[in-house]
Amino acid sequence: MKAMVVREPGGIDAMRFESIPDPVAGARDAIIKVDACGVCFHDLLTRAGTLKAGVKMPCVLGHEIAGTVVETGSEVTRFKTGDRVATTQRYHICGACRFCRSSRETLCPDRKFLGDWGLVGGYAEHVAVEDDNLALVPQGVSLADASIASCAIGTVLNGVRDVGKLQMGEFALVTGAGGGLGLHAVQLARLAGAYVIAQTTSPDKADLIREMGAHQVVVHARGADFSPEVRRLTDGRGVDVLIDNVGTPLFEPMRRSLGIAGRWILIGQLTGEFVPFNPAQLFLKNQSMLSVTSTSRNQLEDVLALMQRGQVRAMVSRSLALEEAGEAHALMEAGRITGRVLLRPNG
Repeated sequence: MKAMVVREPGGIDAMRFESIPDPVAGARDAIIKVDACGVCFHDLLTRAGTLKAGVKMPCVLGHEIAGTVVETGSEVTRFKTGDRVATTQRYHICGACRFCRSSRETLCPDRKFLGDWGLVGGYAEHVAVEDDNLALVPQGVSLADASIASCAIGTVLNGVRDVGKLQMGEFALVTGAGGGLGLHAVQLARLAGAYVIAQTTSPDKADLIREMGAHQVVVHARGADFSPEVRRLTDGRGVDVLIDNVGTPLFEPMRRSLGIAGRWILIGQLTGEFVPFNPAQLFLKNQSMLSVTSTSRNQLEDVLALMQRGQVRAMVSRSLALEEAGEAHALMEAGRITGRVLLRPNG
C-alpha cells in the first residue's frame, strides 16, 4: 500500500511517499480502508522530533482516522466487513488495567498511539486497529467529518464536560479559537451553557468563530497581552474555565485571564518550550490546572451522536491527496488553516 513514512525526525521533507507492506489482521484487529485522516499539530511535533515519548521510528503519522472495515481478526465480534468506523487516537490498549476498566483507557500504561508507534497510522491507504479503539459511524455522518470526531472534537468534549465540568452561566475562555480544536471548543462550551469568550490572532477568522457560538471574540496582535480585554468582558472577575489549546506561547495572558477558583484545562501545547511560574500564583486563588489526554471510546461515541443530531458541526476546511501531506503540514506551520485539513489516501 501507499503511505507517507517518516524514517528520521526532521522537516517536511522527512515525510516520504512510499510503498510498504499491507497490514495483516491480528486476532483483535480490524483492517480499515482509510477514507479520511485529519492532520493534527501533534503530527508535526512527532515528525519534527519535538515529541519523543511513545514515538517509535520509522512511523506512519496520523491518528484521526475514519474508513470502512475490509477485514476482521478471529476474535472481533463488534464489527464486520463493510462497517463504517472511526478510531480513537490509539490502536492498542490492554483492556485490563484499572484505567481501561474505568473508561479511562486514555491513560492505559500499555497504550500505543496511532501515528506515533511504528507503521500504524492514517497517512496510509489501510491501517490495522484493535476493535477496542473503534466506534461505528452513524448514518448521516460522513466519514470525512467522522475522521476528526475523536481528536479535534472528542478531546475538547473531554476537557469541557468531563475534566473542566463547565457549568451553565460560567465564563469560558477558548484560546486558539480559529484552529482545529478551538472551533469545536467554542461550539461545545456554548452547548454547555457558558458565556464564551474566544481568543485569536487572526482577524479573518473572527466572523466564523462568532458563527460557531462565541459571544465575544478577542482579536490581538501576536505576542500581545489580551488579558485586560478578557477581564473587561467578565466585569473584572476573570473566566471560570480556560480551554487552553495553545500552551506556552500564551501562558502569561492566559494566567492573568483566569478568575478565582478557575479551572485551567490543558489541551494543546504548540511548542517544546518551558515556562517559569510561581505555583503560588495558582493556589492563592484556589485555581486548578488540569490536563486532558485524548478521548475514550465512550466519549467518541458521544461526539458521533452529537454530530448525528446536528448539535456539533465538524469544521473541515480542506481535503488533500495523501502525497500532499507536506502541503498540509506547511499550511499548519504557517497558521493558515481554519478548522481541520484532511488527507484522503484512497482518493
